[in-house]
Amino acid sequence: MDAMQAILTRRSIRKYTSEPVSDEQVTELLKAAMSAPTAGNQPWHFVVVRDRAALDSITRFHPHAEMLKQASVAISISGDPTVETLKGRWLLDCAAATENILIAANALDLGACWVGIYPVEERIKALRNLLGIPEHVIPLSMVSLGHPGEKKDPPDRFRPERIHYDTW
Repeated sequence: MDAMQAILTRRSIRKYTSEPVSDEQVTELLKAAMSAPTAGNQPWHFVVVRDRAALDSITRFHPHAEMLKQASVAISISGDPTVETLKGRWLLDCAAATENILIAANALDLGACWVGIYPVEERIKALRNLLGIPEHVIPLSMVSLGHPGEKKDPPDRFRPERIHYDTW
């Protein structure tokens, strides 16, 4: 699948088959994440979660994470503001890494869905406690992953009326 196809056909997949996601696929996704653009500091940290009890427990504190009950694996993306060279950019860097995981998952014929953690303090604290994330590191997101158990057609989100040239 070429890059444009991977971007334009990417969908949030919330239903998965029981087929496991391989370690090799997870490594490819992490390589994609770490290839995201940064503000020169790469503040990200990733926790790969395969533990069924941990995945299921996230649904108890996150009302929009039910897909984790079927996911083969999830990747938590967190940022460390203490290594930033430009204040506040950890958020952008980790969001770009999250998006790269989503696009790469589609290219690998995997289903994936962004699960937002930041800026909801209860979710940040709960995930930090569950995964042992240090206090100075901030969980931004998780990506649930699995082999797709549903097929969704890509939406047409192109809106020419939102485009402005040279000035508004």
